[in-house]
Amino acid sequence: MKNLYPLKFNSIYKDKIWGGQKIKTELGKNYGTISNCGESWEISGIPDNISVVCNGFLKDNNLEELVEIYMGDLIGDRIFKKFGLNFPLLIKFIDANDDLSIQVHPNDELAKKRNLPFGKTEMWYVLNANEGSKLNCGFNQPMTKEKYLDKLNSGKIMDILNFAEVKTGDVFFVPAGRVHSIGKGILLAEIQQTSDATYRIYDYNRKDAQGNTRELHTKLALDAFDFTFHKDVRTNYNKELNKSSKLISCPYFTTNLLEFDKTIEKDIFHLDSFVIYMCTEGEYKIEYNNTSMNVTKGETVLIPASLYEYMLIPSTDKVTLLEIHL
Repeated sequence: MKNLYPLKFNSIYKDKIWGGQKIKTELGKNYGTISNCGESWEISGIPDNISVVCNGFLKDNNLEELVEIYMGDLIGDRIFKKFGLNFPLLIKFIDANDDLSIQVHPNDELAKKRNLPFGKTEMWYVLNANEGSKLNCGFNQPMTKEKYLDKLNSGKIMDILNFAEVKTGDVFFVPAGRVHSIGKGILLAEIQQTSDATYRIYDYNRKDAQGNTRELHTKLALDAFDFTFHKDVRTNYNKELNKSSKLISCPYFTTNLLEFDKTIEKDIFHLDSFVIYMCTEGEYKIEYNNTSMNVTKGETVLIPASLYEYMLIPSTDKVTLLEIHL
């Protein structure tokens, strides 16, 4: 069996009522005739949306097939033991040309009760934001189920939501159960559990091209909420040039920020995990086994767990990556 290598995948593009053009203009992606591209799914194990390799001898094989063949060599032995053929993360870019709906996701326990494979905990890293753009993460005051329902039913849900103005580099952790939404003018990277379980609770009374409003999930959402009040929902972090700086570490994923202007040598043997790199700025090369691969802004690469040693070599003055593993 041939050795595994850094894998690129065909992006899966999603036409959304709130989508825009930044996935093309800022990230250099060509999504064809889609009019409002809201999401680019970079690595996905979601049924009917399973990523397909676009480089090397494994080209045209999908992620599920690769996990079945390579198992722990691809994703790590401990991860394969826990998740089997289910790739545990969904990696995407999101372009909000308009406000997304106010929503909440179930946790693993509730998802299981509802015959869903996983709950949905996620995080956001802001790549680009128009001046004054905001997103919602949590409530702006202590909350109860009764107070929430009163505000929702009286059409005043926006009064109790915590909105934060954002800029490039801002990070938000969105655990399952926390109310949230992405606001108009924001381009971000989203790292999340492999789940598409979303409960929409408010959508600004928007109508689609056929004049229909989108379905709301008021009752389903109620059991999913964590009403705990958090005063500060923006993630504070320290970054250091040429080192992996931790942004988020939770039971579902660890995400680091890696900014570098010189060659970085990596040894991931101790992780027993795949590593994903999302390139948010600049260009670089991955050098491994006496060969190399070029990576540009907007591209995402999966490093197999068995490829222990490799180098990241900048091709531009500075490179910014999100580094993700379990």
